[in-house]
Amino acid sequence: MAVANKIKQNINPYLLRKLLRVRKAQAEDAEAIYEVACSVGTCEKVSEQGFLVDDYQSDPNYYKMKIRKGINSLEHFYVAEYDRIYAFMIAYNKEEWLHDNPKWVEEVYWSPEFDMRKINQFIVVDKTAVLADMTGMGIGSLIYKRLMEDLKAKEINNIFAETIISPAPNFASLQFRKKQSYNLAGVRYEQYKGTLYTDLIYHKQVE
Repeated sequence: MAVANKIKQNINPYLLRKLLRVRKAQAEDAEAIYEVACSVGTCEKVSEQGFLVDDYQSDPNYYKMKIRKGINSLEHFYVAEYDRIYAFMIAYNKEEWLHDNPKWVEEVYWSPEFDMRKINQFIVVDKTAVLADMTGMGIGSLIYKRLMEDLKAKEINNIFAETIISPAPNFASLQFRKKQSYNLAGVRYEQYKGTLYTDLIYHKQVE
């Protein structure tokens, strides 16, 4: 975290956004992606900064293997890089998401106003992680822009994302959903590693 903070102090945010390249993740990126995940995926959940649920440092071999598997199998796994990898995003298409979460549609308490026809074809943005202390520089938005371009090309019109509000609210994620003009579509309760999580389900149209 101290390294990231030093980088942030010595770089112009506007210049960094100009220099960053967003691309599909490759096998050789796994270690760098793991480092980004470790910076925000710890046992301590900082609501204002944003966080990943898992403690990635608790089992390096398992999480590195999981990252490699995602790189090899997922269609929408992106990184933002310049002199290093600063961020990544993992998104699932409908088939990939329901393979891992077969009861997801039934588990969500959908808003009465939500049009259920929008689940016919969709993408779920599962993880967006920016190197700790590098948030607020527009890096996540750059990756998001690339995802939107790819979805337009594939004529996929609906995006979902989950944001945890309990036991620790992810305020940074909530703010990002607002920034990207998502609408609340439902809520889901999830048991994960002995903890009950409350997830808000957000939706937006691909523009």
